[in-house]
Amino acid sequence: MNCDYERMLVDRFLRYVAVNTQSDGSADHVPSTPGQLELARMLADELKSLGLVQIHVDEHAIVTAVLPATVQNAPRIGFVAHLDTVDVALSPDAHPQILRFDGSDVCLNTEKNIWLRVAEHPELLPYTDQDIIFTDGTSVLGADNKAAIANIMSALEILSSTKAPHGEIRVAFVPDEEVGLWGSKLLDLDRFDVDFAYTIDCCAVGELVHETFNAGTVTFEIDGVTAHPMSAKNVLVNPLLVAYDIISCFDRAQTPEHTEGKEGYWWFVGMEANAAHATLRMQIRDFNREHYEARKNYAANVVDFIRVRHPGAKISWKAEDVYANISNALGEGDQYPVTLMYDAAKALNITPHTIAMRGGTDGSALSWRGLVTPNYFTGALNFHSNAEFLPIPSFRKSLDMTLKIIELAAAAK
Repeated sequence: MNCDYERMLVDRFLRYVAVNTQSDGSADHVPSTPGQLELARMLADELKSLGLVQIHVDEHAIVTAVLPATVQNAPRIGFVAHLDTVDVALSPDAHPQILRFDGSDVCLNTEKNIWLRVAEHPELLPYTDQDIIFTDGTSVLGADNKAAIANIMSALEILSSTKAPHGEIRVAFVPDEEVGLWGSKLLDLDRFDVDFAYTIDCCAVGELVHETFNAGTVTFEIDGVTAHPMSAKNVLVNPLLVAYDIISCFDRAQTPEHTEGKEGYWWFVGMEANAAHATLRMQIRDFNREHYEARKNYAANVVDFIRVRHPGAKISWKAEDVYANISNALGEGDQYPVTLMYDAAKALNITPHTIAMRGGTDGSALSWRGLVTPNYFTGALNFHSNAEFLPIPSFRKSLDMTLKIIELAAAAK
């Protein structure tokens, strides 16, 4: 690839990560944070300068735009990336740095003495003698998902400047993926009217995804009975202990820290409680739809059991589906976007590594809504941590994938 393209790609990424777009799962509105709207407006201005049309930023900071086709009868392809970065109790402000990795431990922050030790992060070793974008150790990098935004915007600029043949391309930049795929659930599919789409999200070169978890949340509400300790016997019902008994009904071997691959799990992620009331939250994940539904049914049975055990407590529960496995949406006639992704990798001599993603993408929500949306790599690793890093050659290959998918689709019209 032209070195100027690589520089453009990196410069865009550094510009985008300078905008604080950390999302807030406690918000009751979309976007959950103002920085996402700031970045949305920045992207809309850039899209206009690149000559795209039908540029629209809605009240939820969802950006959509169209690059008109230069080749007729080619499939209309969409590309989706999310604006937000995750909140994992680190600084919301990213301070990226480009360092040459020589195979030894990396000092991310001299002042704070923050290091990436190769013994703790052997995933660094394949990138020896490469330029890598790191954090300064105080935040996530934001490659999840600003590497994808930079990829898509760079591809649009290249297509516009080179006049390379392509079908109609539509883009969507959506908020609040990290807190429940909120933006992709609100995306207007009339504005994003494509035959199929791709997300570009996670991880190493070659990783291709067309299977994700089925995901849901369960909330338990527990009202206890308060009483003074002097007269509490056979009267007081402690909602914290009721919550403990609920948690105890779920197999500890089926939690994230004890599962891998295509194994599903339960994950208790929060509780607020006092002497009168407790709210308990749990996530359910499973690749198999029947097993996922069985997990929800098991939660209902647990509530019935605990009601018998604690007849003085008032216990209610609610299950909410968050997203579905992309593969659930893939019928016999929906394999082309997946095949195209593999064909692009082959044309670029990239060895494909098919993974069942232990998570979800905006494509999980969009596929659930009827728009087939598989995923391919950004090149970044260690998302959701201060150890996140983005090897620049891998980043470049992600852009190569975007351009090759567009090229092959146009040639096969």
